[in-house]
Amino acid sequence: MNRPILIGIAGGTGSGKSTVTREIFKAITDKNVAVIEQDSYYKDQSELSYEQRVLTNYDHPFAFDNVLLKDHLENLLKGESIEKPSYDFENHNRKKETETVEPRDIIILEGILILYDEDLRDLLDIKIFVDTDSDVRVIRRILRDIKDRGRTLDSVIMQYMNTVRPAHLQFVEPSKRYADIIIPEGGYNKVAIDIIITKINDIINKKQ
Repeated sequence: MNRPILIGIAGGTGSGKSTVTREIFKAITDKNVAVIEQDSYYKDQSELSYEQRVLTNYDHPFAFDNVLLKDHLENLLKGESIEKPSYDFENHNRKKETETVEPRDIIILEGILILYDEDLRDLLDIKIFVDTDSDVRVIRRILRDIKDRGRTLDSVIMQYMNTVRPAHLQFVEPSKRYADIIIPEGGYNKVAIDIIITKINDIINKKQ
């Protein structure tokens, strides 16, 4: 088995990483693709009370179990299946249930801080940063957190001002310099998506 292609898609919250991932998935001729979200690897917080868990800064590097994430990626690259964790954003804790992910020819790793972590960067064959204006990102974050994560408008705004924005400026934005490709405006940038698809298909053809 050839080593899978590992593609990293980073960018700030609400930048359009998931849209880019979907566009790549749809366009790749070989649909043998697995997607791993860094959000699934937030640390287990069972030892904390709910009140303490609410205070977690989910945009800080310390919030992620990147050791487990790296181990899982290495297993997939070796052709081994993994049990990917799941996270409950309403209860602010890892779920007991896991999801089995089988090895694939192409693995997409998506997350805000995957380019910040050197160990994760070193595993990536293609490093992508989705660069979207902050006003667009915050509106998308508000809509997502209220609809999908049971949050109130006030709590989303307070979190953005207190933790999300400072962490973006300190950790996420500087990691852009490690990207091979920077995509302005995310999945709506068809030219950039086409270039990435061409590169992926070129790597696939060389491996065959």
